[in-house]
Amino acid sequence: MGGPEIFGGGFYGVIRRAIVIGNGFAGSENQSIGLVRALGLSNHQSLFRVTRPRGGIHERLHWLPVSLHKKLDYVMKQFQTVRGKKSIHLSAEKCGVLDILEADAKHISKMARETFEMDGPLLVVASGRDTIPVASYIKQLAPENVFVVQIQHPRSGLNRFDLVITPRHDYYPLTPHAQKQIPWFLRRWITPREPPDRHVVLTLGALHQADSAALRSAASAWHDKLASLARPLLVVNIGGPASSCRYGADLAKQLTVLLQNVLWSCGSLRISFSRRTPEKVSKILVRELGNHPKVYIWNGEEPNPHMGHLSWADAFVITADSVSMLSEACSTGKPVYVIGAEHCKWKFADFHKSLLEQGVVRPFTGKENISESWSYSPLNDTAEAASRVHDALAERGWKVQS
Repeated sequence: MGGPEIFGGGFYGVIRRAIVIGNGFAGSENQSIGLVRALGLSNHQSLFRVTRPRGGIHERLHWLPVSLHKKLDYVMKQFQTVRGKKSIHLSAEKCGVLDILEADAKHISKMARETFEMDGPLLVVASGRDTIPVASYIKQLAPENVFVVQIQHPRSGLNRFDLVITPRHDYYPLTPHAQKQIPWFLRRWITPREPPDRHVVLTLGALHQADSAALRSAASAWHDKLASLARPLLVVNIGGPASSCRYGADLAKQLTVLLQNVLWSCGSLRISFSRRTPEKVSKILVRELGNHPKVYIWNGEEPNPHMGHLSWADAFVITADSVSMLSEACSTGKPVYVIGAEHCKWKFADFHKSLLEQGVVRPFTGKENISESWSYSPLNDTAEAASRVHDALAERGWKVQS
């Protein structure tokens, strides 16, 4: 006869709550929140955020760690005060994040220790470069009370975390093809420098919140708006240029022509821009397609239709710069066409090569008949990563509350 769970460490080994350490960027925070959701802890999560000072010199020195940015910001404010100038500071209230606390490793680790006997271990999930020092310090201060998951490769010191979840293309620098591109005297500075060990979970794409339950909910919420649209519905998601995937007006002009070529086969076409989309790109598409009766372009002011689009679309066209948008679309099992992959280099190019090899995307050529569907095995990275978290917790004698 088994004893109650409180004995044998059972009660103290059940995770009932999670803390997400965010960096203010939707692409990173959605990965952490998506993992927590897949673990069944959505209703028991708290979001803390590492805030990096922005604007002016901070943008030019973006490569510095956030701790140095904060010290620099403090010095600049003191200097402005001495000179009688009022420093410009956006309050949390004006930024709309009044209820999001600053991520303080000492505060979080103290809370984890003091509540351990009552509430059990604390799951900490962080994503993005700026969160690495905070997440690793929490692990250092409360190693017996927390389980720390770092999403996206921390570049070094993997043993600072209980688990690291990162896309395979983060290890592209170790491939023979990449090594040929790196001068021998720079190779020691390119990270990661070692293959993944046993507590690294590799994914193809990014984690996200668009699981089947979320899509069913979105389908219901957007039914009145999208269900009556003429089919097939083609959704176009446009991101913005990145350091390893640069493009501009040239891609917008190319995309416009290709969309005009396939419009005959579409019942409806809906276009969304992201916050990263340059104005010169969006203006071209609005000018060339905005007045077409089949086309709707989201203006950024009405409710964001992104989840509705994921649930109701029949096919997608997505710019190559966004790993997140591609990962979400490729989890639906619907046709996904990519434009701009030829502009991507280094590990972004490797990511697109993997997608093509697995048959989850096709290049957008403008010769497609959107009414003709094709299938593939949908990406399931978030659920698979959550399964690996369960396994790692079990090795420690812990589990997530079911």
